[in-house]
Amino acid sequence: LAVILAASSRIFTLQFLLAQKDNVLQPKADVTATEGEAVTLGCEYNTSQTTASLFWYKQDVNDRPRFILSRSTFSLEKTEDGVKNRFKSRLNSTLRSVPLTIEELQPSDSAVYYCALQPTVTGNTKTQDKNLYCANSSTSTRGSQIQSSFVGVK
Repeated sequence: LAVILAASSRIFTLQFLLAQKDNVLQPKADVTATEGEAVTLGCEYNTSQTTASLFWYKQDVNDRPRFILSRSTFSLEKTEDGVKNRFKSRLNSTLRSVPLTIEELQPSDSAVYYCALQPTVTGNTKTQDKNLYCANSSTSTRGSQIQSSFVGVK
């Protein structure tokens, strides 16, 4: 019985450590919607930190990802001026999610959208909210702290 308890204790500890890994998950990889509709892109996160800051980026074809908005557990919110009216997001720390809703879809909204957890975008604090450098739409860096979804507007 003692051996089983010790083994169970190790398994529990391992599962607990795995659950503490910082990462993000975007459940739907590709979304197709009609012009004028609204679409919501999911982003779920796990972090070992007591606070979380998450960022959404948009990457057009042949361009680098560009900052759209950020949300944090401190209710700090930043949204780029050009998208304030149609791009909405709210961080839910209980559900550990920060979905992005794009209202009144336009053809120019067709792009890859990235959700990133703060440790991914630290560095130069003057530009961390503006620039995210990554190789491609399947970027998975530092324990899956960046995930992407493609949105196609027809």
